[in-house]
Amino acid sequence: MQWERSAARARQSGFTLLEVIVVVVIIGILAAAVGRNIFGGVEKAYRNRVLQDIKTIEGALTEYRLDNFNFPTSEQGLRALVERPNDPNLTQYNDEGYLDSMPEDPWGNEYVYLIPGQRGKFDLYSLGRDGQQGGEGEDADIGNWD
Repeated sequence: MQWERSAARARQSGFTLLEVIVVVVIIGILAAAVGRNIFGGVEKAYRNRVLQDIKTIEGALTEYRLDNFNFPTSEQGLRALVERPNDPNLTQYNDEGYLDSMPEDPWGNEYVYLIPGQRGKFDLYSLGRDGQQGGEGEDADIGNWD
């Protein structure tokens, strides 16, 4: 009698294959839902970082213009905010520069600066995840016009 009870308990202590499959499917569904939310949040954070970088660079460009009466030329580019351009007309250039270093967008690309701009006095933008002009969704350009 004692042996029969312990044998019955041994059979009930394991999981059936069906139970294991159901648990694995449920975990997979939860992981997919959470993963979608996490990766959507990452792209939103990247976009917010680009917009913040653009505001920072715009502030440095404005300070440069106040000191030198013009924005840097397209040839000088954003590098003019970090190191003094070879231009004898820049008599009021801040010897410490206007930015400590030039930030890159979250995808490791340089920001694009065009003067005159197509959408304003100057265009300042990231080419997005794909690093190409245009694009949609996560690959879309993000600029000072947003």
